Amino acid sequence: MNPTQLALVALLAGAFVGLLISAVAFLAWRARAQAQEQADGDLPAGARDVLAALDEAALIVDASFTIVATSPSAELFGLFEGETVPGDELRELLRSSRGVPHSETGTLKLRRGVAPAEPRLIVARASSITPRFTLVLVRDITERERLAEMRRDFVANTSHELKTPVGAVTLLAEAIESAADDPEQVRSFASRLSAEAMRLGNLTSRIMSLSRLQSSDELTELRDVAIDEVVTSAIETHAIAAESAGVALVRGGDRGLYVRGDVQVLSEAVGNLIANAIVYSPPASQVGVGIRGTDDTVEIAVTDRGIGIPESEQQRVFERFYRADYARSRRTGGTGLGLAIVKHAVQRHGGEVQLWSRPGRGSTFTIRLPAIAAPDGAATAPRKTRKKIGRALPARPKGDPS
Repeated sequence: MNPTQLALVALLAGAFVGLLISAVAFLAWRARAQAQEQADGDLPAGARDVLAALDEAALIVDASFTIVATSPSAELFGLFEGETVPGDELRELLRSSRGVPHSETGTLKLRRGVAPAEPRLIVARASSITPRFTLVLVRDITERERLAEMRRDFVANTSHELKTPVGAVTLLAEAIESAADDPEQVRSFASRLSAEAMRLGNLTSRIMSLSRLQSSDELTELRDVAIDEVVTSAIETHAIAAESAGVALVRGGDRGLYVRGDVQVLSEAVGNLIANAIVYSPPASQVGVGIRGTDDTVEIAVTDRGIGIPESEQQRVFERFYRADYARSRRTGGTGLGLAIVKHAVQRHGGEVQLWSRPGRGSTFTIRLPAIAAPDGAATAPRKTRKKIGRALPARPKGDPS
C-alpha cells in the first residue's frame, strides 16, 4: 500500500472515530435533556423562576440526591444541576426531612468552592415539597460565628484584665483605711491607688476605642487629612514620655501628603506605635518616624532600636491583650490593646500595617494608607525633611506601651 493510500485510510479512520465520538456525545446530551425535561415536568410550576429570584443558595433535590434545580448563588458552594449532593451530613438532613410535615434544620460544614478552599459553616433547611423533591436553603454563617467568637473572647479577656486593677484598688482602699493613723503609709497607699486608678481608666478608654473600631458603624468624622497633622499630633502627645525615657524622636520624609479619614483615629494609631517604640527603646536611642508617598499610597513607618520581636511572636502582637514582655508592660502601665487598635484603625481606612523586626536590632511598624490628591490651595509638592524632637536623656523608660 503506497503512502497516498495509507493517508486516505488514516483520514477515513479519523473521520469515523470523530463521528463515533460525536454520536456518543449527542446521545449523552439527549439523555440528559430528556431527564431534565422529565424532572421539569415533575417540578412544581414556577419552581425554577422562584429559585432564579433568590439571593441565597437554594436547590431542589430528588430522591436519589441528584440536584435538579439551583439558584444562582448555589454555584458558590459547588452545587450544580445534575450532580449529587455532597457531604454525608447534608444527605442525612435530606433523609430526615422526607415524609414529615415540617422542615428540618441543621448546622454543618460545606466546602465553598473547590479544594483547598476551607469548609464553611452553614445552616441548611430542608423541606419536602412533593413526594419526590426536597427544597434545600443554604445560608453561610461562618462570618457571623467568627464575630460571635471574637465577642466572647473579647468579653472574657476584658473581664480578666479588669480584675487586676479593680482588685488592687479594693485592697489599697482597705490598706488606707487600716493605716489611717500613719500619714506616711496613707500617702504611699494613696499614690499606688492613684496609679492603679489611672491604669484602670486607660484600659477602659482603650477598650472603648477598640470596640468602636470593631463595630459595623462607619467612621463619622471623615475628611481630607494631612499626614503632617497626624504625625505632628502623635509626636507632640508623646514628646514628654520620650524625653523622660531618654529617647529622641526623629521625624523625616515627605510632606504635603493627604489621605481620606478620621484625623483623631489616625493620630491615635500613629501615637500608639510611637508610645510602643519609646517603651521598648533603650535610653539615649532614637525613635524614627518616616513618611513616604507614592502615586497611590502613603506610608508612615515608626522605627526603634529596641529589643526586637522574635519571629514566632510577630503574628500575635496585633492580638487583643497580647504582650511580648508582660513584666515590662505591667511595669509601664501597658494594656496590650495598643497594636490591636492600630490594626483595626488602619483597616477601617482601607489600609494595612506591616511589621519588620529582629531580636536585638529593633522593629519597624509601617502603616500603608490609600493616598488622595491634595485639596485645592494645599501644598502639593512633597519635600524631604528631617527634624529631631526632644533630647536623649539617660532615664528609665516610662510611658504607655501598646
